Amino acid sequence: MFDRLFKAGRLEKKVIEQMDKYLNTLYLAVECLNSVLIKDEENETYCIESLEREADVLKREIISTAYEGAFLPYIRQGLCNFIEVVEKAFEFLKVCAFEYRYLNKDIYKHIKPDCLQVAKITLEMCEILKKAFEALKEKDDLREKALAIRVCEKQIDEIKLEITNKLRKCSECVITSFWEGKNISEFVDALVKISDVIEDASDYLYILDLSLK
Repeated sequence: MFDRLFKAGRLEKKVIEQMDKYLNTLYLAVECLNSVLIKDEENETYCIESLEREADVLKREIISTAYEGAFLPYIRQGLCNFIEVVEKAFEFLKVCAFEYRYLNKDIYKHIKPDCLQVAKITLEMCEILKKAFEALKEKDDLREKALAIRVCEKQIDEIKLEITNKLRKCSECVITSFWEGKNISEFVDALVKISDVIEDASDYLYILDLSLK
């Protein structure tokens, strides 16, 4: 679609390749988080920070290449804005990784199955987002993918309520300090907000798609 509509040249193709890599890096980071939560391996959280650094380099390359003259101005700005939206997901992933290292595991065990479910659904959302970007490139319909992401986000919202209720009602969950409570709260909050960002990014792609018609 980009090739047909914009007669994509070297810079356009480079931006598209970099954006594919960027979205794949997000997928790998969420996949890493899944692995961490499944295996309870705190040391593996550092892979998220490593992937975030890779994504930061890619982001700078995308914006730099785009403003060398790739695409028409309004498309260029739209693609750069999309990348900046997705960047927020890496920020929340970093928070998850950091806070996970300090979680009180006696408290966390009561919500672990729910957190695993959130991470699993978030990974599915990343895969759909990648497919949505492919659909944009090929001028396929994005509506089905946008709807699938919204359905996933609704599921995560429901699980978040379940997590909150479990923590409130847990008689065995003894929080011994302000920082311990803040730790579990920020971990859960960051975990569920990754999906919010993916939904926002999906909406942005859909708007961009409509603007191209």
